[in-house]
Amino acid sequence: MRHLLPTSLMLAAVTIASLHAQAPAPSPEPLTLVNASVVDVTTGTVRRGQYVVLRDGRIASIAATAPAPGAASRRLDLGGRYLVPGLIDAHVHIATPQAMRAALESGVTTVRSAGVSNFVDVGFRELVKKGHLPGPDVLAAGYHVRPQPAVEAFMDAPDLGDLLQPGLTTPDALRRFVRMNLGHGVEWIKVLATERAGTPNTDPRKQVYTESELALVVAEASARGAGVLAHAHGAEGAAAAVRAGVRSIEHGTYLSDETLTLMAQKGAYFIPTADVMNDLAEPGGDYDNAGLQRRGQMMKPIVVDTIRRAKAAGVKIGAGTDTAYGPTSIARVGREIGELVAAGLTPLQALQAATTTNAALLKLDRQIGQVAVGFEADLVVVDQSPVERPRTLLDPLLVVSNGRVVLDRLTFAK
Repeated sequence: MRHLLPTSLMLAAVTIASLHAQAPAPSPEPLTLVNASVVDVTTGTVRRGQYVVLRDGRIASIAATAPAPGAASRRLDLGGRYLVPGLIDAHVHIATPQAMRAALESGVTTVRSAGVSNFVDVGFRELVKKGHLPGPDVLAAGYHVRPQPAVEAFMDAPDLGDLLQPGLTTPDALRRFVRMNLGHGVEWIKVLATERAGTPNTDPRKQVYTESELALVVAEASARGAGVLAHAHGAEGAAAAVRAGVRSIEHGTYLSDETLTLMAQKGAYFIPTADVMNDLAEPGGDYDNAGLQRRGQMMKPIVVDTIRRAKAAGVKIGAGTDTAYGPTSIARVGREIGELVAAGLTPLQALQAATTTNAALLKLDRQIGQVAVGFEADLVVVDQSPVERPRTLLDPLLVVSNGRVVLDRLTFAK
């Protein structure tokens, strides 16, 4: 989890406060997308020459014939370009409005937060839901559970101040911290099952919490209908998290065959965040440390092999970037899809990782992740078929979020 500088937090808070003062946004105007090549991400088939009508933030109809006059006041001719569902990023650390916009313009229309200070993710979720701020829609996690939480957590919850020095090292402390997060309205709890890879002085293979401690976290979250995602690189910590009942394992670099088999049996999802290893291994980006570069170069082929073995074991693989979408961030869901293909998934399977699989992970598979009637109008237009050329997802030409056009680069004509 990345910690924000105080200045960044203040700017974000000021921006959010000003947005709260605005009047609610009107409902999006009806829109017809003309001559769309609609990609069915469940089968990989394409329906060409389609008219897709969007109304009240949802897909109202998809047909090969033009809708009746007056069905929509605005029309956009896609010129036969490919229409795919908005991408879902299952692992982000977004903390500013600018980062929200960057994610949206990359084609991401739904994100699951994996930890951020000051419950900024909860604020963004509500602003988007009420139409004050363009998406992506946000599923919040607040502060992630680890032995020494971010100090900002105790400023947001000073009644937990007695835990500041000892940290979250007892069952009672874990229980209180999870309840604090849930009290702020988060839908997910993130817990550290192993140490981090993105800090030079930690070993990502080292287990942090026992199975019984992780089970306590899962029980507390489940009692309020919240899911649990577990940061876990090492096999032992990941196995303990799966046995404890977490819904997804994040990163999973060193997962053993036994742990992967257990995940398949339990239905636990795997979010490998493979592209972040490129960020670790290369200068610049969100990480720029010689020790982390060596670590990234060492871990990258290991996680690639783990993804291959996860696929063979029948584990459900989703897509996440582990990025803040900040000005130095290079990771994007389109890049992660490319990494999944390089690790052995077919282009269709990799596209599903960022659409149908992630939608199922989030228990939103009847609302998002497909271009289908009744689903939310979260859509992306690209020049080529992503089933044949996945890299086209790195260049979205049109992004629609909740029925609103938020990026339009279909034409550059004056």
